Amino acid sequence: MATQVSSGVNLTVTSRSQPARAGEHETLTALFDLGRQVTSVLDVGELLRKLPDLIRRLIPFDAFAVYFLDSKRRTLRIAHAEGYSEEAVRTVRRRVGDGFVGAAVADEQAMLVNDLAADRQRDAAVPEARSGLVVPLLHKAKVIGALTLLSHERGQFDENDLAILRQFGAHVAVALANARMFEREHRDSQTFELLAEIGRDVTSILDLDELLARIAHLVRRIIDYRTFGILLLNERTEELEAKIAVEYGDARTMPSFKLGEGLVGFAALHKQPVLVPDTAADGRYLSYVQDVRSELVVPILSQDKCLGVFDLQSPELDAFDKRYVGVLTLLASQAAVAIENARLYRKVRANESRLRKEVRLAQRVQVGLLPAELPIRPGVEAAARFEPARELGGDFYEVMAPEAPLFVAAVGDVSGKGAAAALYGAFAGELVRSRTFRRRYLPEQSSPATVLASINTILHERQLEGYFCALCYAAFDFDRGAVVVANSGLPFPIHSGADGTRQFGGPGIPLGLFPGSDYDETRLPFAPGDVFVFCTDGIFEANDDAGDEFGAERLLRVVERARDLPARTIVDAIFEAVTEFHGGAQQADDMTAVVLKISTPSGSAASPRA
Repeated sequence: MATQVSSGVNLTVTSRSQPARAGEHETLTALFDLGRQVTSVLDVGELLRKLPDLIRRLIPFDAFAVYFLDSKRRTLRIAHAEGYSEEAVRTVRRRVGDGFVGAAVADEQAMLVNDLAADRQRDAAVPEARSGLVVPLLHKAKVIGALTLLSHERGQFDENDLAILRQFGAHVAVALANARMFEREHRDSQTFELLAEIGRDVTSILDLDELLARIAHLVRRIIDYRTFGILLLNERTEELEAKIAVEYGDARTMPSFKLGEGLVGFAALHKQPVLVPDTAADGRYLSYVQDVRSELVVPILSQDKCLGVFDLQSPELDAFDKRYVGVLTLLASQAAVAIENARLYRKVRANESRLRKEVRLAQRVQVGLLPAELPIRPGVEAAARFEPARELGGDFYEVMAPEAPLFVAAVGDVSGKGAAAALYGAFAGELVRSRTFRRRYLPEQSSPATVLASINTILHERQLEGYFCALCYAAFDFDRGAVVVANSGLPFPIHSGADGTRQFGGPGIPLGLFPGSDYDETRLPFAPGDVFVFCTDGIFEANDDAGDEFGAERLLRVVERARDLPARTIVDAIFEAVTEFHGGAQQADDMTAVVLKISTPSGSAASPRA
């Protein structure tokens, strides 16, 4: 009997003497049992370790190997082996089509070779091998690897062995595909948990140098790289300056880049990730580290402003993929919040003799952090107004359109006044934005209640004594025609509709006071003409000279009278009524109001434009 391999060498199976094999029924029974054992394992490592002993129950052998196929590079590497040297397992790479293993994969055909010594495609990793079996592992008509048995004896295997290994290989292919899918899902879950941990970690550091060093250390936990750099944009020189550069865990130097220069400058200029599987084939690449074969650059963006970039490099081709892009982009969004706050903190604390100048700068920064223009969405009018009690205030608001059909309004009030409260409010406001926009990646963790719970955890871990944040968060869903509100200590919002004007919602514990706080949600349908008002307690508690408060009843009457007017007019009417009430008396608290007026039936509005 002869077997033809891809080299064209005709190999003859020699006769051999060995104990009689089990009967056909026993063999099928054993195969069924082995298949059941194989497909019940969901850990790739455990599965690979089990295979040699399971196969040995049916076919004796001297060496065993499972190869995984890298379909992009068209190479096979040993995933697990017995009878091979450690060096061979670590270093052997076979191109598809080379050797009898590569030939079997290329042809997608099982192969029996009974005289490897006469075959120029013999397995050099096991030089003493004289005969072999190889079965390509196919899952959904695609080769994912190969299963190989070798013997030191010529003619050790026959066609029956080949048929058995082919059948067993079908079970192995299914089991490996399932285990690898389970492993990917588990890894992705761990990655998101780790990203959440990293987010809590980095946002608690206010020293910029310490923050950047910590980020470099944490990235290593989720991405395997050779060289990692953090470059921040110097807006004056328009250069990206290296702040952190690490190669295999050790500090190194990294040059600066002009905007648009190299892959780093391109990513910063265009505010988009750059993934290069082969740097030699990309004309934008500038070499400053030897043997770099692939590179990934992700911009660090804050409100569409580029703060800098993360730069990953590897000596291997195609070392990074879209999964790494997504992970690093999420991390960059968290880092942007932390970097902005660390920079602001450094500015405020830099020089006590220039405190007044810094306070004025912080006031401009605070106003700049508030939305300069509210997003435009057909179907809703939005207007907002903020008046601090001092130069700096602890109130903030956000109006966002993260994705169709959602429109989000959030109003917050930080305890305290002045620069510290403004810093804390800026931090809390950025947390609101980042937690809102991450629904693009984690929609199940982006309901109003979970947003509040997440921010509460981060603020509590900061443990800034005496500081906390009251926040009302409302998500308007124009497909469902309803708003969902979660509150953590602000006055109840107001709804004015056809059936009257009243407050709604429930109370909640302010953010940052206690760990593990849960928050309730209130759902309310809306219709065209409905008005929603969200205010901080500075409006309700505005005092006149006699010490009387403006109060909820007066505010409800103002909203009721103005409900048919545009949203901007309603906001101005509220502040005019408060000013008329207190008569110019000095107020102790900031005042903020956000008004949303529904103008289109649910389900009929177009996508938002930020």
